[in-house]
Amino acid sequence: MALDVFKGFVPALLATIYVGHLAGVLAGGAAMLGHWRPLFLRFARGGKAVATCGGAFLGVAPIVGGIGAVVWVIVFAVCRYASVSSIAAAISLPVASVVLGEPWPVDVFAAAAALAVIVLHRPNIARLRAGTETRFRFRRRAVTS
Repeated sequence: MALDVFKGFVPALLATIYVGHLAGVLAGGAAMLGHWRPLFLRFARGGKAVATCGGAFLGVAPIVGGIGAVVWVIVFAVCRYASVSSIAAAISLPVASVVLGEPWPVDVFAAAAALAVIVLHRPNIARLRAGTETRFRFRRRAVTS
């Protein structure tokens, strides 16, 4: 997971520092796209790009990315569903971006990234509705003999 965050963070940060916010969000978006459909897997299905998205926001708009990370941790601690945490964190990005007055490329990227995360979690949403989504357990079940 740390590598996925790093994968989004580095290109977004460097592009933002050396070129500007538009280049930073394009680099972050490219990192997310590359995580979703990796070149080295011949564009086969990759991940859902949540951690890469978080890293990209930490590089482009650190406070917005930090808010998203805090939302993810709080929602996960309460409900123990990674999918619900990811969707909640994604929804928090455009809200935080607009409230904090980030530049327009960051606002647009936040909205697009939130939409992408929600769309990529459609199977998880279906499992949540059906009651079959896997819930994380902090402790192992006791083995009975």
